[in-house]
Amino acid sequence: MKKNIAYFFCLPALLLIFAVAFYPILNALWLSLHSMNLKMAGGSEKFVGLNNFLSILKDDRAWTSLLQTLIFTISSVGLEFILGFGIALLLNEVFFGRGAMRAISLVPWAIPTVVSGLLWLWIFNDQYGIFSKFGSIMSKPTGAMASLIISDVWKTTPFVSILLLAGLQMISRELYEAAKIDGATKFKQFLYVTLPLLKPIIIVTLLFRTLDAFRIFDLVYVMTGGGPGNSTETLSLYTYKVLFSYLDFGYGSSLSVFAFFCVALISFCYLIFLRRSPEC
Repeated sequence: MKKNIAYFFCLPALLLIFAVAFYPILNALWLSLHSMNLKMAGGSEKFVGLNNFLSILKDDRAWTSLLQTLIFTISSVGLEFILGFGIALLLNEVFFGRGAMRAISLVPWAIPTVVSGLLWLWIFNDQYGIFSKFGSIMSKPTGAMASLIISDVWKTTPFVSILLLAGLQMISRELYEAAKIDGATKFKQFLYVTLPLLKPIIIVTLLFRTLDAFRIFDLVYVMTGGGPGNSTETLSLYTYKVLFSYLDFGYGSSLSVFAFFCVALISFCYLIFLRRSPEC
């Protein structure tokens, strides 16, 4: 009886989750199997099976946007992890004003992405920006991508550092003292104590940031709009353009489903690695 009451109380939350999460996913999957372009005459819903997904295989722009998404993801997450790990190690030490430094380091992460995107757009402006003497950086494909990566690293490195710092705080000081007594140097303590015990936190942190970076939309939309040309167009931005600029809901939905499976594959790989880790 008590068990049934528990299910009853969980039912409203489950219905809400289904309404705001599962139903849109199922609806997108349904639309991906149909042809529905509101800009074309007779653009009513028509079942086409897997034709939309076959079109993705032939769509050079889709694969280019996927490649640019991977470049952005690998570059930004890699830099955020290196910098975030360094900041976490620094903030884990005991020094005067450590609490204030921890609070201040979170300021970039607290700023909304659209605001930080506009901030960096002004910084890289070729007329009145700080780097204006270097010319129009964002008018070049490489410069525009680098600008996006720098902006994302600046904003989300604090998120990485605070997660890693939480993991460092859980490691007992007694382990370091025992290692020191055994003659281990600081580097060996880091290599054989810190890294093995921090591995689960590292994997979870990289998982969160990889998924977030792979789905990047707002920063690219604000700073470059996918330009110059389509050199910084990510998969999410391309999907948005197909859906809301070209009004091709069938093909746009298939792109969103394709992105969903890419994210699921990334999550699966991380979880497999996490499960195989002996420290987990």
